[in-house]
Amino acid sequence: MKPLVFAALISARSAAVVLTLVMAAPLWAQPSAAAAGDDQSRPARRFETSGQARIGGEQVRYRALVEETFVTDDAGQRTASLVSTSYLREDFGDTVRPVVFVFNGGPGSAGLWLQMGLVGPRRVDFDDDVLPPTAPPFRLADNAESILDVADVVIFDPPGTGYSRVLAAGKPEVFFGTTQDAKMTVNFVRDWVQRHGRWNSPRFLLGESYGTIRAAVVAKLAAGGPFGTGSMDALTLNGVILLGQAMASGGGEASFATDLPSFAAAAWYHGKVERTGRTLEQHVAEAREFADGEYIQALFAGSRLDTDRKQRLADQIASLTGLSASLVLDKDLRISSDTFAKSLLHDTGQQVGLYDARFVLPLAASGNDPVADDPAMGQYVPAFVAALNMHLRNEVGVDIDAPYLAIEFHKVNGPWDYGSGPGVHVPLNHSEDLAIAMRRNPALELFVGTGYYDLVTTVGAAEYTIAHAAFPPDRVTMRNYESGHMPYLGAGSRERLASDLRQFIVEASRP
Repeated sequence: MKPLVFAALISARSAAVVLTLVMAAPLWAQPSAAAAGDDQSRPARRFETSGQARIGGEQVRYRALVEETFVTDDAGQRTASLVSTSYLREDFGDTVRPVVFVFNGGPGSAGLWLQMGLVGPRRVDFDDDVLPPTAPPFRLADNAESILDVADVVIFDPPGTGYSRVLAAGKPEVFFGTTQDAKMTVNFVRDWVQRHGRWNSPRFLLGESYGTIRAAVVAKLAAGGPFGTGSMDALTLNGVILLGQAMASGGGEASFATDLPSFAAAAWYHGKVERTGRTLEQHVAEAREFADGEYIQALFAGSRLDTDRKQRLADQIASLTGLSASLVLDKDLRISSDTFAKSLLHDTGQQVGLYDARFVLPLAASGNDPVADDPAMGQYVPAFVAALNMHLRNEVGVDIDAPYLAIEFHKVNGPWDYGSGPGVHVPLNHSEDLAIAMRRNPALELFVGTGYYDLVTTVGAAEYTIAHAAFPPDRVTMRNYESGHMPYLGAGSRERLASDLRQFIVEASRP
């Protein structure tokens, strides 16, 4: 319901490692014009290992494959290099295996969050869910919650993220836009399916944050047609999985009401509200009922509210959110996520994270970077970035002399074309794209997972968006988890989410 604020994120212990290096390569940074000839002629890079891990209660043998493919223009010139990571189970026999295509958001984020936090056979290892190490050494662990036991996984990094790059012959504006990006992703999925001979495999998209917009638009375009990709792709899907959904952005009065249940959840977590005799779910349900009724009516009433009613409403909001009634009145009953994050623990000199309100840091006397100064992203990002680099370089054997770009703000996120020109962000509702896809394909199922403590893409915003979209209710599964923007952060929520995803994939894959 609100404009995205760099809503990127967020997202295989091997036995013997058998490395197959197809080609050693020179520097792989953004190429200069002088290097354009090398881009046009060199072989694609490919790195592969074999490994095994205990996943879903069984020992799973798999291949980890990092491969480069190229985007070409109408003249046959290579314009972008796409580097993806695939985890393919090896001990499954002849049964048709589902494939899940995974990407994060941003725009401008690589897929390391989902890769190292949920879907891959290896993950970053924290001793404490909300106190991760913020400086080396960092640790990797087998990921027992990976979905690799029931589906193969392909992590896609768009150009300008991960190891993927726009080449010298390419133009950034061809890739850095909602529609452009979605068409490229459709082509990537089609080419991967063709290259690996997986036309009969059930297909799923898993997108997080802005990646939920990508998933919605890709789902619509994947069918093809003269008004879509321009060809009859017929690349239908069995399921779309949305984590931290961001399909509808905007604002207005409704956003204050839809945010309230998440504020209530954070207050409950930090003990700022009365918890005796009530669970988190019960407290959130009370906030939801109030937001759906008296609160939304009061917001629309505006200056017509009398003083007594306004005071009563402020007291109720305070009892649900842990804020003072005087602050609520000072803000005219309209509490932003930023105000809440800096006010909830103000008495202890702390602020909570927007991306995960369980995380805290001292109140910032200065510094307002939306990522580096956020208590959640500022603390968990270092371990994820290190884990991804350790895994790819040390365990998969990737030898690319260029940085893995976790999130590229200036070159990708800043100039992104949402549909009204580079860098212009206007409110759009991409749930309509997904509704079109579900109308076209009666077999398409939808899963929406949200973290209670996510103050960027809130529980209420997800419920509002889904309720106002033309989705067939019997094909929608919604779940909430005791986590944040990355609802798999924390052992308990990761286990529950993984279990729910396994069930969803298996059921949606049945003929």
